[in-house]
Amino acid sequence: MNFGILVLVLAIILFALLAFKQISALILAPVVSIFVIVFSGMPILASLKDYFMPAAAGYVSSYFLIFFVGALFGSIYQFTGAAEAIARFIAKVCKGKFVAPIIMTITGILTYGGISGFVVFFVIYPIALQLFKEGNITRRLMPAAISSGCWTWSMSGPGSPSIQNVIAIDNLGTTANAALLPSILATVAMYALIFAWLEYRTRKFTKKGIVFDDKTLTYQLTAEELKEDEVDADLPNPYLAFLPIIAILVSFNVLHVPVETAVTIGIALSIVLFFNKIESLAKWIELFNKGAADSGVAILNTAIVVGFGGIVQQTKGFSDLVNSLQNFNLSPLVFVMITVSICAGACGSASGGLGVAFNALKQTYVEMGINLEYVHRIATISAGTLDTLPHQGTQITLLNICKLTHKEAYYDIAITQILIPFIVCFIFIGLVNIGIV
Repeated sequence: MNFGILVLVLAIILFALLAFKQISALILAPVVSIFVIVFSGMPILASLKDYFMPAAAGYVSSYFLIFFVGALFGSIYQFTGAAEAIARFIAKVCKGKFVAPIIMTITGILTYGGISGFVVFFVIYPIALQLFKEGNITRRLMPAAISSGCWTWSMSGPGSPSIQNVIAIDNLGTTANAALLPSILATVAMYALIFAWLEYRTRKFTKKGIVFDDKTLTYQLTAEELKEDEVDADLPNPYLAFLPIIAILVSFNVLHVPVETAVTIGIALSIVLFFNKIESLAKWIELFNKGAADSGVAILNTAIVVGFGGIVQQTKGFSDLVNSLQNFNLSPLVFVMITVSICAGACGSASGGLGVAFNALKQTYVEMGINLEYVHRIATISAGTLDTLPHQGTQITLLNICKLTHKEAYYDIAITQILIPFIVCFIFIGLVNIGIV
C-alpha cells in the first residue's frame, strides 16, 4: 500500500480508538493531526498554523450562527416542553403500535424542524424508555430508534434546515430542494427501509423472548429510572408546538430566507407561544445561556475535526487516494459518494466530513461535469454513512444515555445509519440514471 495512504488509514484507526475512549475532540483532533503531519514529512507548527487553524476557523466563521440559533431553538423546545408535547402527541396517535419506528419518526420530525439532534436525545430518551417498557420491547433497539431519526432522512432530505444541507448550498450554489423529485423518493425510501428494519428487529427479538426486562444487559436500570413517567399536564398544546417548526420550514423553503433567519423566526414565534411555560424572566435568561453554551461546544467539536481534515487534504496520501479512486473509472456520482463518505468516516462527523470533502474536492466534482444538484443530494446522504462508525462522539453519548454497550446496540445503529443510507445512495443514483429529475 502507498505509504501516504497507509498513514491516513492509521490516523483514522487512531482517531477511532481514542474517540472510543471518550477523549475530547478538542484534544483528539490536534493529536491525530500531528501524527499525520510527522509521518507525512510536513513541518509541525507551520502546518498547524497554515492548514489546521484556518480550516477550523473558517468552519466557525461560516456556520457559527446556524449552530447558535439552532441551539437556542432546541433549548426553548426542551425546557418549555414543546418537544415533549409533540413526541407524546405522535406516540398517543399510534396507540402503542410500531414503537421503535415511531420513536424514529418523532426524532426525525423534530430534527427536520430545526431542533438539534443532541437536544432531541435528552428529550426523547425518557419517553422512549416508557414506550419500550409499555410495549415490552428490548432496550437494545432504543439507540438506533432515537438516532436514526436524527441523522438520516431528516438530515439529508430536501428542504431540511440541517447544517449538511446548508454546507452543500453554500459550496455548490444550489438550493435546499436540489434534485427535488429523486430526493423526495430517496428520502421516502430511507424512511421506509429504517421503519421496516426496526419493526422487523422488534418482532425478531420478541419472538426469541428478548424483551424489556433483559437481565443479560451489562447495565440494568434502577428503580428510579423504571418509575412510571408522569405526563406533565402543563405541556404546550401539541398543535401550537408544531407552528414554529412549520414557520421555519416555510420561511426557509417558500420565502427562501437564509436558514439563520428562518430559525430566528421560529425562535421568536416559540417565545410568544410558550412564554408562560417558563416561570420567570430569569429562567428565560438561564434557558438562553444554556443554549448559547451548547452551541459553542457543538461547533468547536465539529470545527476542530474540520481542522484535522484541513491537514489531511494537504498530504500526498490524500491526493494519491483521490487519484486512485479516479483511476477506477467510477461513475461520477459513485465517486462523490465514496469520497464524501470516507471524509465523514475520517472525521466521525457528517458536517465535518462534508466540509472537508467540499474544501478538497469541490473543483474536482465540478470538472467531472456532474449536475451540482445531484452532487448536493448524494453528498448530503453519503455524509451520513461512515460518520456513524463506532468512534462517533454522539453515538457514544447516546449509548451512555441509554445505558447500553456497543456490543448490545451498535449492530442496529450500523444497519440503520450506515448500510441503509448507502443503499439509498444507489437508489438515488439509479433514479437519476433512468431520467427521474
